[in-house]
Amino acid sequence: MSLKDLKDVTYFDLNNQINIPKNNRIQLEKDHEALVAFFAENVEPNTMKFATLRDRFDYLLDNDFLEPGFVAKYDFSFIEKLYDYLLEQDFQFKSFMAAYKFYAQYALKTNDNTTYLESYTDRVAINALFYGDGNEELAMHLADEMIHQRYQPATPSFLNAGKSRRGELVSCFVIQSTDDMNSIGRVINSALQLSRIGGGVGMNLSNLREAGAPIKGIANAASGVVPVMKLLEDSFSYSNQLGQRQGAGVVYLNVFHPDIMSFLATKKENADEKIRVKTLSLGLTIPDKFYELAKANEPMYTFSPYDVERAYGTPFNYVDITAEYDNLVANPEITKYKINARDLETEISKLQQESGYPYIINIDMANRDSAVAGKIVSSNLCSEILQIQEPSKINDKQMYDHLGTDVSCNLGSINIANMMETTDFGQSIDSMMRALSFVSDMSKLDIVPSIRKGNDEAHAVGLGAMGLHGYLAKSHIMYGDEDSMDFTNVFFMMVNYYTLVSSNKIARERKETFKDFELSKYADGSYFEKYINGDWQPKSEKVAALFANHHIPTAEDWRQLAADVKQYGLYNRNRMAVAPTGSISYINDATSSLHPIVNRIEERQEKKIGKIYYPAPYLADDTIPYYVSAYDTDMRKVIDIYATAQQHIDQGMALTLFMRATLPEGLYEWKNGRTDKMTTRDLNILRNYAYKRGCKSVYYVRTFTDDDTEAGVNECVSCSI
Repeated sequence: MSLKDLKDVTYFDLNNQINIPKNNRIQLEKDHEALVAFFAENVEPNTMKFATLRDRFDYLLDNDFLEPGFVAKYDFSFIEKLYDYLLEQDFQFKSFMAAYKFYAQYALKTNDNTTYLESYTDRVAINALFYGDGNEELAMHLADEMIHQRYQPATPSFLNAGKSRRGELVSCFVIQSTDDMNSIGRVINSALQLSRIGGGVGMNLSNLREAGAPIKGIANAASGVVPVMKLLEDSFSYSNQLGQRQGAGVVYLNVFHPDIMSFLATKKENADEKIRVKTLSLGLTIPDKFYELAKANEPMYTFSPYDVERAYGTPFNYVDITAEYDNLVANPEITKYKINARDLETEISKLQQESGYPYIINIDMANRDSAVAGKIVSSNLCSEILQIQEPSKINDKQMYDHLGTDVSCNLGSINIANMMETTDFGQSIDSMMRALSFVSDMSKLDIVPSIRKGNDEAHAVGLGAMGLHGYLAKSHIMYGDEDSMDFTNVFFMMVNYYTLVSSNKIARERKETFKDFELSKYADGSYFEKYINGDWQPKSEKVAALFANHHIPTAEDWRQLAADVKQYGLYNRNRMAVAPTGSISYINDATSSLHPIVNRIEERQEKKIGKIYYPAPYLADDTIPYYVSAYDTDMRKVIDIYATAQQHIDQGMALTLFMRATLPEGLYEWKNGRTDKMTTRDLNILRNYAYKRGCKSVYYVRTFTDDDTEAGVNECVSCSI
């Protein structure tokens, strides 16, 4: 039976019966039956068999499926030892969806796509060997982390590791343009190149002069940011990985840019085709001053980036708008435009209701909380990457007079429920950090020199987490209550601590730190003060019991770490970021990211296959009460969870807001006596709440409409872990 000719299979029907209650009960056992049938009817008959492991590797190497280089770094006896260990663990998928997703999207297949060439255990082994880079001890540790699903490399990393015909291991980038045609051309070229290799690209256009601004003394000559957005959208459409998927990008603009209203208008449902952008995502960088002006119901001024750059000698992105606002208003040399702050706030909410956009980056907060020298000016396609950038200067020959720095994102995720079962929290984190650092070290993206320079200087990574709601439900903790925040606080404090320990070890071993480490809050010790002087132990007995088998860092541990970091430095300028988790969370049988579930039984439309049903992890009679849909959850609880984690995370998190078009009665007290329909006021209140609670970003808004559809759903293919 060929994979292209699967007939008379039973697993889809069995899986669909999960959605048909029997005797007032969800038929969860049908999912296991579907899983068994899937292996019997699909996987086993269509998997190539080999007499020995040596025969398997010879076939894959001789037929150009695996890179020979990483395999040659090990004695084959060690590879056999690693496989023996993995097979002893007897890995089993826990749901039909997990197995289906792996074999459909991740498993290596023959060139004609008719036969599987690897199992999940095989993919884990190749990942461990590849990221181990010849270090047998590290390869064994990584194999242990991945086969027990404590660590999950990002989709491009897990999918491509070790393959000879592979895409890049990194698929998320952040670039910016300065206010000249050479730079605009370079950004378009960079977008083409990065999209070609499968990248999702965040682009900041805030430095560009506004529409109608003069060029070389000619009034009303500038076209502004919207035509550049159209060029970028066409670029992503053209550079689409040989037609395999649409290129993906997001354009960010500062709210104090004069083109802000026309920027937002590009996503309106009734936008003119001349300006409408269909596939680009939109994001805003919002300084504190905007919240201040909106709260006071004062008018606000937007400022010509060209004039600001002339006055301050630096691109618009690098001027502190909040600190300089009054000076900018008072400066007669700077062209400014008066608008109403609350009207803009309402426009943002209207668009979020319609489309889910724009993403929100609280840019002053990101910089205020940053421990490193330099300025964060933008983010990536999923709003969780917040790293410093330096602008480049490009001459008329399209050469760099000054090569600045941009950002590439090396991502991975902890499966929280499985991580809590580790016997050594620190060792697990160290293995993850070394795998991520390896991706950074081997990424040599010369096609965009500023990306390569930024990566070479920063060694930045983004270790995140998924499965929070599932673990809380398994532990009989309600999402958003005091125990859930207590757990989140301790867990992410520990991840922060042990990623610092690992980065410090790597710096000590290699005698190398990230560039300008000596200018950081890590070097002067100020970063560690809140941990040395605060109480970060569990507050409740229930949460303390969950961590009973783990060493929770004490004030003395933090004091010693501060001393070690001061002496030896850190290898990674950035360490943590919580990305959205897509298909890989299904494979891990984990709930997505840190969000609540959407449905206890999730319904997925799988292209030509039809509907597949996925029961929430750990769903059982005793956990059902702890699974409340995100759409029926007060979003302030979600914000509280994210804010609790954020205080330990040096970058950002892809925080999504889930809203119903008709809000459940009693969910938000400000709705009492008012309409039960979601309004712009509701989104204004929640965005401001996220800002006050210390969330650096809001990803997008998903709205469950009255006709049972979802608006604003944006599956982030490029950055999803």
